[in-house]
Amino acid sequence: MMTPCPARGAALRQKTCLLVLIAAGSALSAAGQRREGSAWVGTWASAPMAGETSPALAAQTLRQIVRTCVAGSEVRIRVSNLFGAQPLRIEDVHLAIASTGGAIVAGTDHAVRFAHRTFVVVPAGSSLVSDPVRMKLPALTEVAVSFYLPEIPGPITWHPSAHRTNYRARGDVSGQIELPDAATTGSYYFLTNVDVQGKELKGAVVTLGASITEGYKATDAANDGWPEVLAQRLASQGIRVGVLNEGISGNRLLHAGAGPSAESRFQRDVVQQPAVRWVIFADDPINDLGSTHPPPTLPALIEGTEHLIAAAHRNHIRFYCSTLTPFEGADYWTPAEEVTREGFNYFIWGKASGCDAVIDQDEITHDPAHPTRFLPA
Repeated sequence: MMTPCPARGAALRQKTCLLVLIAAGSALSAAGQRREGSAWVGTWASAPMAGETSPALAAQTLRQIVRTCVAGSEVRIRVSNLFGAQPLRIEDVHLAIASTGGAIVAGTDHAVRFAHRTFVVVPAGSSLVSDPVRMKLPALTEVAVSFYLPEIPGPITWHPSAHRTNYRARGDVSGQIELPDAATTGSYYFLTNVDVQGKELKGAVVTLGASITEGYKATDAANDGWPEVLAQRLASQGIRVGVLNEGISGNRLLHAGAGPSAESRFQRDVVQQPAVRWVIFADDPINDLGSTHPPPTLPALIEGTEHLIAAAHRNHIRFYCSTLTPFEGADYWTPAEEVTREGFNYFIWGKASGCDAVIDQDEITHDPAHPTRFLPA
């Protein structure tokens, strides 16, 4: 049953709520008309960024904890050396259900191979996908991905803000239940994707944005950032859609800063994600306004967003636009930038925007008594 969103003008009455759109099976694009269970679907992802050479990672086992969105009976991972300047060697890769304190649940460990080998050498500027692993992987479950780095890697490919505790230990101890004398880290290294195959999977939605999307100021490991809440709501309704968080704190739409711009990474971080059917574009333009000097004009932000919408539609991906939340109170806010923010939101709601749906993050976060600021709660 199609339920209209709360009314906010004629444009909104022609839209439908996010979950209803995803629930409607007819919303799947022509690109997604494959036999159920035959396609890989992303159950977790993280946007790769460039880092410096890290001697501290040499001869270390990394155990990185990810949370699934959808269940599967076969699993694969993707490791990336996108920003490396030399080949990256990874050995003794394992998948297991995570326990506490860096340990794994006994009896759940599975060895992972690449082209039937127990190691992989990833060329500089590339990424590689593992062989499938037969493993029952539940939805909304923490999974440990462990591997050994025998050499000094660098420059590294990582995601600095994991919002989750990961672990490293000396030597090759990937297959051990507990890591001896493990140190902790708050980043992801070289791991960008976990995909699954399973029954009744409907594809994936990519959440593309900046800090609000990535989970800045959400509680680490509490899964209360909005993409994680979305994943939980979909799962609770039996909607088997992966939610892939491709947010980068400080990211911008038009210009590189914290990571490549949304325009330049859209093909890699959205279009090339497995079984992607939808993308939600959120808070990047706030950082264009706040950290680009001079700040971009409203026409420039609209043009950049239209480029993303066109790229999505060329690839049979539905593009869901989010209004920009308030940001008065940030040290970079100005009245002129507020006018641009409001103008951008007006564009999002317009009939000619090209958006396939609108998620009104501004409406649910602003203070009614002071609409240019966040609600204190």
